[in-house]
Amino acid sequence: MDGNQTETNASSCLYQPTEWLYPATYWYILVICVLGIVFNVFVLTVFCLHKKACTVAEIYLSNLAAADLLLMSCLPFWAEYVNKKYDWPFGGGLCKMVNVFIIMNAYSSVYSLVLISIDRYLALVFPLSHERLRRPLLAKVGCLVVWVLSFLLSVPYLIYRDAITYPSNITKCTINYPNDATYLGCDIMQFMLIFIIPVFIISICTFKIIQTLRCRYRDGLNIQKKEEKATFLVLAVLLAFLVCWIPFHIMKIIGTLKDVKVLTLTCNTLIFMHIWHPILLYLAFFNSVLNPILYVIVGKNFRKKVREVFKQWSHRRRATFSLTSTRTQMTKS
Repeated sequence: MDGNQTETNASSCLYQPTEWLYPATYWYILVICVLGIVFNVFVLTVFCLHKKACTVAEIYLSNLAAADLLLMSCLPFWAEYVNKKYDWPFGGGLCKMVNVFIIMNAYSSVYSLVLISIDRYLALVFPLSHERLRRPLLAKVGCLVVWVLSFLLSVPYLIYRDAITYPSNITKCTINYPNDATYLGCDIMQFMLIFIIPVFIISICTFKIIQTLRCRYRDGLNIQKKEEKATFLVLAVLLAFLVCWIPFHIMKIIGTLKDVKVLTLTCNTLIFMHIWHPILLYLAFFNSVLNPILYVIVGKNFRKKVREVFKQWSHRRRATFSLTSTRTQMTKS
């Protein structure tokens, strides 16, 4: 995302995107930005306005929606950057801030999913013995810890990301590490903390959840409908996350191995990676739009909450209209 051409360490391996790619990418980013903001605001509104307090799973899903909303609010800046053919027009401050928020979204999203996975694991595998660990207050504290850690882990981007003007008079919003060791250390840290460790925890919890569900269905044991519905929604959200993010991380691993000279890639492979890198990145961004859609399609409890919130709003509107009419009649009389 930092430029529009790639060079091999040999010589003349150049790739120049076609002109239509910039406006197409610009409009794609804007569309997912608008959809993501509208859908995630809708999710947060439903959870906040519903008369009943959120369950532990809903607290984590709300945190995920807040993280997705943060990402969507940053994308218009990146859309304009792409539209200007990667010439950053917003200065160094916004370059740092936008990228820190994007990385914070990545950390907070994946660790919200880790908390969701652990919660579903405890709810199904240890429904009674670990119930004290599944209290709303602890869930809120967990979300706060996730945001604090997300910011701390984003500090390298706050330090090293900046707007740099090149002799060609083009300004790039790029990372400027002081040396290769810092670059490699930051990349390995990010890869481990944002992909390997959380995906390992999510995979273990998901495996145990599916195993428990299969055993209970096989043995004819009853599962609380509420827990079952919440679990199916969580599994759908986890699957969507893996489908959207794993291809991008695989591409990033290959790029890092190439940069540290562990892999030697041909010119055609580099061009292929350069074409697919932004595509896979924007597929990952689409995950923030997909999550609210899954809440509506898969989440029966969420649909029930939506209906109840609309009923509340309808009752309040009728009550306000009735009060206004009464006052008007009293005034006339």
